[in-house]
Amino acid sequence: MGKTAERLLYWAPRILAILFAGFISLFALDVFEGQGLAATILALAIHLIPTMLVVAALVIAWRWEWVGAILFASLGLAYIAMMWGDSEWLPLLLFPVPLFLIAGLFLANWLHHRAAQSSA
Repeated sequence: MGKTAERLLYWAPRILAILFAGFISLFALDVFEGQGLAATILALAIHLIPTMLVVAALVIAWRWEWVGAILFASLGLAYIAMMWGDSEWLPLLLFPVPLFLIAGLFLANWLHHRAAQSSA
């Protein structure tokens, strides 16, 4: 694998995770509906819990990619388990598919580095 492909494999899951965290943060913007300050802050904190989980998984995955692959896949499975039967198929796939993609990229990068270390 060339250096460019290695760099892409290294950075792709990290950048996608940051973009995904930003995307799901947008859903927290609906809390500003004329409530009091304390209620708005509490609602914002609650709506940002999924973002905090993604960021926490990214922080861990940055160092331990195999753990990150498990965490991102687990987040995707947890979303499916929570939403199963409660929504249409499109929302059911909108959130977990990027999580599974990120998990797969972290796993691929970890496997690549592991193979490169064992052959060196």
